[in-house]
Amino acid sequence: MPHGEEQRNPGSRGVGDALDARDPQGVTGDVEDAQESDAARRRRRAQFLRELHEAKQLRDRVQPRRARAARMRQQMRMRTFRW
Repeated sequence: MPHGEEQRNPGSRGVGDALDARDPQGVTGDVEDAQESDAARRRRRAQFLRELHEAKQLRDRVQPRRARAARMRQQMRMRTFRW
């Protein structure tokens, strides 16, 4: 008895059936959804980057010694960087 065949979950077959039942007009809807999701992804990414920048600024204000040491390390890296 091959255990890979017997241990499958029969309830997981519904995903493929739902894709096969889609009408031809649903394809254009998928393109629009993909474009909207791309725009939504860019908005979420921009929001995330704004919040990350704000958190870094807050950390620098709260821990000035650590921020100064990080700036010094960055300066040393840039000073010793070779093109």
